[in-house]
Amino acid sequence: MASLEEKLDKIRSPNLQSQQQTVVILKAVEETLKEQNTQPTPTGYFAALLALLNQSLENGNVNREITPSVVYLLDVVTPFAPQPLLRSKFTQILTLLAPVLLLEDAEAPLLKPSIGCLESLLLAQDSAAWKLPTNEISPRRAVAGLLNLAIDHRPKVRKRAQDALRKVLKNPPPSPSLDHPAADLCAETAMRSLTEIANKVALSKKQKKSSAEHDPALIHSLQLVKTVAVASGGWPSKSIEALCELLLGIAKSGNEHMTMAVFDIFEMIFEGMVDEVASAKLPRLLEIISEMRPSSNDTQLLPPWIAILSRGYDVSAQMEPEETFQKLPDLFTMVSEFMESSSHNIRISASECLISFMANCIPDQVIVEPSIYDEKVLEKLANIAENLLSVRYQAAWMETFNVLGAIFDALKWRADPMMLNVVRTVGELRGNDSFMGKKEGDEVLGKAIQAMGPESVLSVLPLNLIKPVRDQPGRAWMLPILRDYTANTNLQHFKTELIPLSEAMFQRVLDNGDAEKTMEVKIYETLVHQTWSILPGYCDLPLDLTVAFDQTFAEMIANLLYRQVELRLDVCRALKALVESNQAVASLGKEDLIIKSRVSSADAQNNLAWLGSFAGNFLAVLFNVYSQTLPQSRGPILQTINAYLSITPEKELVETFDRVSTMLASSLNEIDSEEKKEKSQKNKEKMPSTSQTLMDLVITMSVYLPRQSFGPLFNIAALIIVRDDYPQLQKKAYKLIPRLASSEIGKVALQERSTELQDLILSSSEKVSVPARRDRLAAITALVPFIPDTSLHFIPSVLSEVVICCKEQNEKARTSAFELIVLMGLRLSDAKGKTIDNSKISHMPKDAAPVSASIEEYITMVSAGLAGSTPHMISASITALTRILYEFRETLNQEVLSDLVQTMDLFLTSNNREIVRSVLGFVKVCVISLPTELMLPRLPTMIPNLMVWAHEHKGHFCRAKVKHILERMVRRFGFDVVNRNCPEADRKLIANIRKTKERSKRRKDAAKEGGNEEEGGQQNDKRRSRFESEYDEALYSSDESDGSDDSDAEVLGKSRKGQKGGSTYIMEDEDEPLDLLDRKALASISSTKPGKLRKAGRTKAKTDLDGKLILGEDDGDDDDAMVIDTPGKGGEEGGVGAYVAALKSKDVGRRGRGGRLKFSNKRGKDDEDEEMDVDEKDVSAIKSQMSRGGGGGRGGASPGRGRPPPRGGGFRGGRSGGRSGRGGIAAGRRGLGQDKRHGPAFAGKVGKPKSPGRR
Repeated sequence: MASLEEKLDKIRSPNLQSQQQTVVILKAVEETLKEQNTQPTPTGYFAALLALLNQSLENGNVNREITPSVVYLLDVVTPFAPQPLLRSKFTQILTLLAPVLLLEDAEAPLLKPSIGCLESLLLAQDSAAWKLPTNEISPRRAVAGLLNLAIDHRPKVRKRAQDALRKVLKNPPPSPSLDHPAADLCAETAMRSLTEIANKVALSKKQKKSSAEHDPALIHSLQLVKTVAVASGGWPSKSIEALCELLLGIAKSGNEHMTMAVFDIFEMIFEGMVDEVASAKLPRLLEIISEMRPSSNDTQLLPPWIAILSRGYDVSAQMEPEETFQKLPDLFTMVSEFMESSSHNIRISASECLISFMANCIPDQVIVEPSIYDEKVLEKLANIAENLLSVRYQAAWMETFNVLGAIFDALKWRADPMMLNVVRTVGELRGNDSFMGKKEGDEVLGKAIQAMGPESVLSVLPLNLIKPVRDQPGRAWMLPILRDYTANTNLQHFKTELIPLSEAMFQRVLDNGDAEKTMEVKIYETLVHQTWSILPGYCDLPLDLTVAFDQTFAEMIANLLYRQVELRLDVCRALKALVESNQAVASLGKEDLIIKSRVSSADAQNNLAWLGSFAGNFLAVLFNVYSQTLPQSRGPILQTINAYLSITPEKELVETFDRVSTMLASSLNEIDSEEKKEKSQKNKEKMPSTSQTLMDLVITMSVYLPRQSFGPLFNIAALIIVRDDYPQLQKKAYKLIPRLASSEIGKVALQERSTELQDLILSSSEKVSVPARRDRLAAITALVPFIPDTSLHFIPSVLSEVVICCKEQNEKARTSAFELIVLMGLRLSDAKGKTIDNSKISHMPKDAAPVSASIEEYITMVSAGLAGSTPHMISASITALTRILYEFRETLNQEVLSDLVQTMDLFLTSNNREIVRSVLGFVKVCVISLPTELMLPRLPTMIPNLMVWAHEHKGHFCRAKVKHILERMVRRFGFDVVNRNCPEADRKLIANIRKTKERSKRRKDAAKEGGNEEEGGQQNDKRRSRFESEYDEALYSSDESDGSDDSDAEVLGKSRKGQKGGSTYIMEDEDEPLDLLDRKALASISSTKPGKLRKAGRTKAKTDLDGKLILGEDDGDDDDAMVIDTPGKGGEEGGVGAYVAALKSKDVGRRGRGGRLKFSNKRGKDDEDEEMDVDEKDVSAIKSQMSRGGGGGRGGASPGRGRPPPRGGGFRGGRSGGRSGRGGIAAGRRGLGQDKRHGPAFAGKVGKPKSPGRR
């Protein structure tokens, strides 16, 4: 909440003219307080404004000029006034406010602050004041006034009064009672008001008059009831019955708004009852609602009544779960009757109510340990559910399926066997080819499989695939359902039912031999794959893991991994699910069998121990399979290895690590021969070397190793990191540190061996291969948080390397470098005041003085690169400083910021483009993010230095980027400021930016006014798809496509994914969509927006008696008209259009001054006009030449020697005919319907006249 002074400051600087009067009064009050030597405290303001209000209400008349402003200020001040003062002055203030509140024609600006004052007064009153009766000047009397205003016809006044009531009732005075003393008064008044309006509506209906005139008042009264119900936590129990009857009577009116308002009130009443555990109100309320059941065909009242009933029993289930559960069969029977209604809305409401009953009214205890009586209740529910599938409810089968799904979800494994008949019926319906609800049926069967288990479902719906039974359909369609929904069941069932199926189908595939695969054989292969795709579901928290997962099953899984490559993914997913599902349950603290699905934490721990006994053998198998798999298919295998490493006993794990380490050491000795072998392989099936595979396994194992194995582990890393001749191995060695940082044991190891790792990183700095740079940066990033305060010198030691990496070719390496630059800055910022020992830095002298860590010192370190010997180093340092500036701009002191900006201003004068490119990025960040007061003094030097690069022609990037920076300057500092600091010769560019912006604005405004929403919508869509916010758009966008450097996003730590590529358009026929699988589809995909083709219309052209076309005359009699196809708009595209275009085009000669003909050489809208004047004599000369040499040889007839050629009349090319501009005068037009005749090719250029003597 803002302080009083902040609120008054806003009033002192008003945005609206209407607030000027309030400002005047506030200044007068403050001057009065100053004259009286009174402090401007809330009490002082309150007393002065109260006196002013008293003056403005003299003789009972309201001064309409002063009073609204005084009351407004009083509303602002009153919440800050001391509560004892408000209690003592209550009578006086209420007496002053009463005339305002009772004024008949008072406007909202006067009433709203008056209500606010009243609210603050009532909140300050104590219990004693609330005991005073209404007929005295008391708080209860003030509440009565608020209740009257809460049903006012003016929306703003009504809402303000309701808000005040809600706040007063929610903040009762300190007393033993939980309810507010005025709650009963509010409830009675609201009820009385609602009753009066409802009686008026009923009377209007009896007299067959329209009740619409009473609707607004009725809505207002309902809003008041809702406000009181929300604020007082329900409704007083003694009047609850009368309220329910009244509300349901209003709901019968048929008005949708009234019905929804009534439903909202019931919702609020139910919410208020949730906390009253021992209350007897709810059963009585539900009984009343049940008795007021509407007609079964009442489409308007029945849905809200069902919704109210559903919500009521939801609350009842929270308060009295056992009693509510016992009522479920009767409730189900009552509501299910509505499922046969002809109204879709009623059926939907009834199904949602039944779903709500199942989700909320079945206690967990009934599922975990049901009594005999509980089981009988569940059987009754199952019988009702089965009855819903009868022909009687056929119209509601789709809704019924939703209810059945909710029943399976709620009953879980208790649905077996009582719901088997439902499963059988749904399965038979689904198997019928003519059944239209296959998708809904699949979902119900899936939920049945999830709840009861596949064994129970398949007992009534067998697959019939191995040995089909006559008259029994095959149900191969159930295999995908089993795949998607099987979980938490018996693994033994997969072994006894589905493995034989897979073997039988696979045998039929083998029987085919090497012959060509028929469709039948392909179906058998598909069935094998679908069968094994179900295994991950069976392995998701199985109930019989220790029994079913035996040595035989494990050996079969291992053989599958070796032999069946296409089944590896499903088998790996299954093995991983076995471990991860049990780990998830074991990590849960409290026992909750519903959540854990019949597997306790102890059972899960036993399962993991059982799997751990197989882990060593499985790891050996997985290691071998991993080494034989192509890199693109290794991911699932490595994830499975990771899962089993987490449950492998420590002893076995250490032994496995030792074996892998030994193999890795021997492979490193033979690495040269491996690399040669690797190079000889084809690229597509290139297998990584053994050393790379073993290194992957070592990295995966590292987080699970005990502490005693970390020594050999780091030795392996140290050995490989210095091998820059094998970059792939070096990359993997660097990945070890980030991997260790992801586990708790690894973090401890990194902390303990921080010094050792720092030395390793520093000593290997000269041995880094290019591909390994990104992973090296990631390793340093993982190491920085573990650097102790005594080893802060590590940061400046690696800083130069990280800064140089800001200019790496690899984008991910650059991104990692920027992240590390920021992270090191944060580390030094956190260690502020700690000592950095410069003598330990390799490139510093031994007697270098230590410095204190801070972000300013960090900037000094990075700035040292500005004195680098190469432009590349200087450019990288500037780029790094840009990132640091953007990240820490709010914490850096002004002096450092000013020095940085001044230094970069000098670098703008550099002659090196690489340096200037980085400086322009820095300037852009300054313009965007630094304070205006810091940047304005730098503009007189910065803008002229920028403008130097605006003239650079060799580096177009500079020109575009400078323009973009200037645009941002204009946007932030204003046109006048930028224009004033710009050199006189370059102000045209600034003017162009302003005009472009204004033109763009005008175009957008015109598009809005012209209703061209399509274009604007596309622009908005483009902006939304490219930028996540307006800020990002302002930061990265530009009117020029190349206006900002691509690296800006990286420097500022933003993602560039959304900025790559442009819009793509598909061109397709109106009748047929584009087939994207067609090879020719690429021809219909364009990167530019295709123009809309004009539809050909049909117009009539007149003909004479000989059948010749008559053009240019008005259409009169259409008797002899002939229909021809011409374009819809004006017809200038067909044959006739070509003739008209030849007469009217811009290439045709036109008479100018003095009767001279002019021809235009204008090429396009952006080019300047080039016109040629032609004399009449020249024209006649050209015509005579054309008539003599029509179609002559090269160049036609040339003018005589010594006579200059006619202007525009020189000839080049094979065909005769002069060319002036594009058109000129041709040697004769082609007739209608003739093909175009192409002249000589001049590569798109206009032929120039040759001199007479030139050949």
